Amino acid sequence: MHGADQSERVVATLAGGRAHLFEPGLDEGLAQWLGTRIHVARALPAGGVDAAIICVSTPVDTASGQPQLDNLRAAARHVAERARADTLTVVRSTVPVGASRGIVLPELAARQLVPRLAMAPERTIQGQALRELEELPQVVGGLDAASGEAAAALFVRLARRVVRVSSLEAAELVKLVNNCHTDLIYGYGNEVALLAERWGLDPLEVIQAANVEYPRPDLCKPGFVGGGCLSKDPYILLSAAAATGHAPALIGAARQLNEALPVRVAERLIALVRRARGSTEGARLAVLGWAYKGWPPTDDMRGAPVTPMLPLFRAAGLELRGHDHLVAPEVLAGLGASPMSVEAALDGADAVLFTMNHPEYAKLDLAALLPTLRRPAVLYDAWRILDEEVVRQAGVVYAALGYG
Repeated sequence: MHGADQSERVVATLAGGRAHLFEPGLDEGLAQWLGTRIHVARALPAGGVDAAIICVSTPVDTASGQPQLDNLRAAARHVAERARADTLTVVRSTVPVGASRGIVLPELAARQLVPRLAMAPERTIQGQALRELEELPQVVGGLDAASGEAAAALFVRLARRVVRVSSLEAAELVKLVNNCHTDLIYGYGNEVALLAERWGLDPLEVIQAANVEYPRPDLCKPGFVGGGCLSKDPYILLSAAAATGHAPALIGAARQLNEALPVRVAERLIALVRRARGSTEGARLAVLGWAYKGWPPTDDMRGAPVTPMLPLFRAAGLELRGHDHLVAPEVLAGLGASPMSVEAALDGADAVLFTMNHPEYAKLDLAALLPTLRRPAVLYDAWRILDEEVVRQAGVVYAALGYG
């Protein structure tokens, strides 16, 4: 297997036997196979490969919401330059509907008499990717029957099941609707939390009661929605739909709500600190959890909810302390926080913000840690992973999404 990337840092890190991002099992796999079955370089072998899998990023322009497909085009061109006549090209990147045919195919057709092209969207979750590569059904759509059969034969060697769809476009849409559905269901849970807040109700109580032995889809508990996929894939689908003259109202509304949530949380936390202390200037805020999610654990900061909160915290004059189980201390320092242990972060803090549901945070000895806070103190538990009663008994104000 030959891996190629244009990032010198990524190539150097992988060539050194370490993964450039946290993913359980990757380092062990590199240690076992690097240099024998796994080879890493800036380019594919000049002699070509049997199958080339394109899995480059497809970022979205933050101002326009339009997908940027330069990486996809460049990767397709490189594959075409190194391809043999019978090389199969598989697109795994999340792309707008029609991009495999409209962008990748012309590059291949310029150099292959009969291009072999398939779309097989990557649908794994960070933190469990290696397991899900084998366990999740692999969706495959081909340019033609031969391409689809070749791609299916490739992935059946990896996964327990291959699901064939009729076209490249159907496979592209599968990935987009998967991720947008996740955004939608979290968005509804967040909407329920905002509604419950208006009536002074506990959204978690409402959601849990609504789900008890009710034979319809469960309501999702409220929480932040981030990451490299969920924060941009709705925009990719919105852009693709707009090209057909359709505007998916639900998808756009859910994304707007989920994007606005971190700012709402920051504003509410600042208001609680101001109410407790009279002023936020110089108040010490311990932020626990900086990656975009806590389970499965990751060090990925893309779409992290803390990022849009930081300008508000700075404007309020808060002194930031930071802790994360995987995000490097230098990253936290670069974002304006003093990295430290959980114990040090809470010692003398005026407020604590838990942004994620990392299981280790739920195991903290609150009875021992909370007395070290300055009084009056505020604790915001975004994912409701802590024992509220223990927090309140310690004389600390407890708040969460739509609650407290």
